[in-house]
Amino acid sequence: MEIEQEGTVDEKGVAEYGEMMRGSDDKRGMHYVVWEDLSVVVPNFGNGHTKRLLNGLNGYAEPNRIMAIMGPSGSGKSTLLDALAGRLSRNVVMSGNVLINGKKRRLDYGGVAYVTQEDILLGTLTVRETISYSANLRLPASTSKEEVNDMIEGVIMEMGLQECADRLIGNWHLRGISGGEKKRLSIALEILTRPSLLFLDEPTSGLDSASAYFVVQTLRNIAHDGKTVISSIHQPSSEVFSLFDHLFLLSGGQTIYFGAAQKAVEFFAKAGFPCPSRRNPSDHFLRCINSDFDAVPTTMKASRRIHEGTSTGLSTAAIKAILIEKYRWSEHSTTARARIKEISNINEGRDFESRRKCEAKWWKQLLTLTHRSFVNMSRDVGYYWIRITIYVALSLCVGTIFYGVGSSYRAIFARGACGAFISGFMTFMSIGGFQSFIEEMKVSNV
Repeated sequence: MEIEQEGTVDEKGVAEYGEMMRGSDDKRGMHYVVWEDLSVVVPNFGNGHTKRLLNGLNGYAEPNRIMAIMGPSGSGKSTLLDALAGRLSRNVVMSGNVLINGKKRRLDYGGVAYVTQEDILLGTLTVRETISYSANLRLPASTSKEEVNDMIEGVIMEMGLQECADRLIGNWHLRGISGGEKKRLSIALEILTRPSLLFLDEPTSGLDSASAYFVVQTLRNIAHDGKTVISSIHQPSSEVFSLFDHLFLLSGGQTIYFGAAQKAVEFFAKAGFPCPSRRNPSDHFLRCINSDFDAVPTTMKASRRIHEGTSTGLSTAAIKAILIEKYRWSEHSTTARARIKEISNINEGRDFESRRKCEAKWWKQLLTLTHRSFVNMSRDVGYYWIRITIYVALSLCVGTIFYGVGSSYRAIFARGACGAFISGFMTFMSIGGFQSFIEEMKVSNV
């Protein structure tokens, strides 16, 4: 039902929007990403031990392709994504090479975008207002107001947000848009500038199958427009899985498979673990390599069969070890190494224009942020109106208590006590505003 409604999008408008942004894409160039012998470790992980999150990974990502990083929980999907995007925390150590167009470099603002798993949005704004503020903060100052409005409407249509465009996002005291619409809004904010390289951390989490299919189909269209899209994903449906071009399958920080997504089933079959008919391939892959439940008692494991029609008698840890070894000596691994070398050599020396952190003028950013802050405060009942009510009530109480204290020496102490009480109260009340400030800081830093 949801797909049918979203199918009514004005395709002409979306096409014009994509055509309008394509000119700037040509200037930015394409991003070829290569990672070689990539390892990430946590030096002091409990009792001074070292924990290895990623172990010697090799792979690549190309324009016009959408790549899925898949694996069970704790396999290293988000860590790999953060390592490629340069967003690793300071308490980890990374070794190996991550090359962009054949060189080690910092990722440029505007040409690269990252969609986090958590939706960090201001609940007091509408969908259209959120996109509008983001556009005014991030688009070049040379962009006319008409062009900005066209981009805003285009990205709303592209992500199927027309019906909720003028609804509030929602917060703790106000019900707003659904979780799926929030996820699509988060993606819309990042594709607004048409980045050449797009990272997404589980963009389908919390979505129903229809919404997940629509989101991934949109990402596929973006990728096939000359962009490089890398997305971690937990357990997609068979329809969503068929949309991916490349698959990087991880377990315990090690490579299980890397190559064309549609050839993964063939690889598992050759390794001795064929996917049963009418089963979702992603379900089969995760059941084979998720060794978290090997310690579960046999009586509980007997109630679930990992491979229908195949009695291997092997634990998932053993299956995982076999698959790792099979891939290491497979044609897929050989092809990947050859392609990594080819991409590194072809793009060696290629450079693209260095871009400033933000192309909008500082005064435009200041006006936009100030306006957004006033709108946010005026609509937030807890931050603005309740505080005003408390201040008015406090003023009446203090004014009543200290009314007519006189001008004697004793009244001087009374006036001092009144001033100290008001100063202390105002100080502690101002601390309550930090929560709203931190919320806006999170939105600005995404």
